[in-house]
Amino acid sequence: MLIPKSKWLALFGATIAFALSAHAQDSKALIDALIKKGILTDAEAAQITNDVKNSQSAQDVATSGGKFLKKLTISGRIQAQYAGLGTSIDGATANPVSTEHFLMRRVYLGAKAEFGDGWSASLNYDFANASFDAAYIEWKQSDLAIIDAGFRKAPIGLEEWGTSSGSLKAIERSPATRYFVEANNGRRLGAGSYRTGVYLGGGTSGFTYNLAVTNPERDEFSSLSGNSDPGVQGSGTAANNVFAYWGNVGYGEKFDGGSYKVGASTGFLPDQGGKVLGAGDDLKVYAVYGVVSAGPLDVEGEYFWSQNDHGVSATRDSQGNAYWIQPAWKLTNELEAVVRYSYVDSDGRGVNLSDGVRSSPSGGTMDKMSEWYVGGNYYFKGDNVKLQLGYIHAESKDTVTGGSAKAKTDGVRSQIQVNF
Repeated sequence: MLIPKSKWLALFGATIAFALSAHAQDSKALIDALIKKGILTDAEAAQITNDVKNSQSAQDVATSGGKFLKKLTISGRIQAQYAGLGTSIDGATANPVSTEHFLMRRVYLGAKAEFGDGWSASLNYDFANASFDAAYIEWKQSDLAIIDAGFRKAPIGLEEWGTSSGSLKAIERSPATRYFVEANNGRRLGAGSYRTGVYLGGGTSGFTYNLAVTNPERDEFSSLSGNSDPGVQGSGTAANNVFAYWGNVGYGEKFDGGSYKVGASTGFLPDQGGKVLGAGDDLKVYAVYGVVSAGPLDVEGEYFWSQNDHGVSATRDSQGNAYWIQPAWKLTNELEAVVRYSYVDSDGRGVNLSDGVRSSPSGGTMDKMSEWYVGGNYYFKGDNVKLQLGYIHAESKDTVTGGSAKAKTDGVRSQIQVNF
């Protein structure tokens, strides 16, 4: 019985694949010899060589994870940044020392292990900040029900939850987002970022949702054990032995030449409000957002508001609000122009320029602040390799007691990124 030539080629290709894994140079010599003898044509040899290369594009990785490990994915991100920012205060005899510094903004190394039947685990660590970015176990029952148990970001905010740090168009998140989600320092609210808990999410036909029950405190710089003392893991303290509750919903569709998405999110943090954490004051935060992309144009925006019990003092609550809007235009496939405006009203609680503009010198505690960012991105290899540069002008004004005051920050920020 004659064997079809296509099967001979398949068998020969498998043999060559094995040989290449052992000695690539000898295998090339073998292919060349078979071409000279007329057993293979140039086209057939090229096809076999290409198939072998494709089969070798993903190599097996040896681990000690046991026989059930199906796939291990390694990822990483490196962001090298420069910040040159100066702050001036109206009427001050001397201004704060300017920032003129290079820094490693993020150095991520992560891994995802997949075991089949919907089970996986993800771990991501930031060596630049000595902090975790993610550490959780996941079970995906279906697209509608994905359960995570462990440490990750709370599901609130478009920039915070819905946008990776590797795909930010304005290098850093806006002052509005930072004021609401960064750690509570007596001014910022601390209503976001990383938490340990249980997360449920999913979606279908353009609809998405996420729910979470977590510890109320941010804890990426701790042992993640629920207590700074490893001997009493999970005991908590009088200030955080409660749950925080989170949720968001979104809906989006594609249209001819573009897409849109709208959504809303909320967080309820018992005992995390007020001027002093753990004093029994609650914090509630809310946000709505929208994104529209059409051809080279992308427009994003978000509005936050809050209810902070005794957020100003023992006799006064605060209802701070903030928003940002960001249009971006792709001038070419590689070059993109970006403009963003952000505004924060602390409602008497107070905000510093350094609270909203990362690396900025402080301009003193004011009631309101705004920021303009104007810049450009050059995508050498999409978000995998890109260079970003932007000019920042930010202002804070009005004292928390109602007096007139003003401070401003001006300068540049740049960043080069490799993402894999």
